[in-house]
Amino acid sequence: MSDLRAFVLDQDVIYVGGGSTANLMAVWRTHALDRILAEAWHAGIVLCGISAGMNCWFRESVTDSFDLGRLAPLKDGMRLIDASACPHYDGEPERRPTYRRLVANGELGDGWAADEGAALVFSGTALEEAVCERPGLAGYRVERTAEGFTEERIEARYLGAG
Repeated sequence: MSDLRAFVLDQDVIYVGGGSTANLMAVWRTHALDRILAEAWHAGIVLCGISAGMNCWFRESVTDSFDLGRLAPLKDGMRLIDASACPHYDGEPERRPTYRRLVANGELGDGWAADEGAALVFSGTALEEAVCERPGLAGYRVERTAEGFTEERIEARYLGAG
């Protein structure tokens, strides 16, 4: 583990791709990588990723890790950001309605969502901005209310030329 720790802590950026969030978390915990990544985060190393690589940093998320095609809550993320997460918000037809329902009924806590091609940029646990690879994309804050939920659109800054 000391070689893994040294390797991770020597990086400037850790990028995590997609896949099964549940499997990713299980493997990380088996090798104590979750603790090393938390140490890296506290040391100021940039942690980022897409899909499962977005979900992993949050307390909980919506995922298809358990049954491909069926979305369900995953409650045991790394908890670096004490909120829920939903990637692919506009990229899969059932993501947005499922996430809204899970937040509204309390299965997931208040949280953050991102359109396909958009990213949420946090400084520590505070959202700094949303950025995107194509104009018109956004991030979202979704919160439970007595009436169900509210959704606040966060316009993303386009990172392309022009």
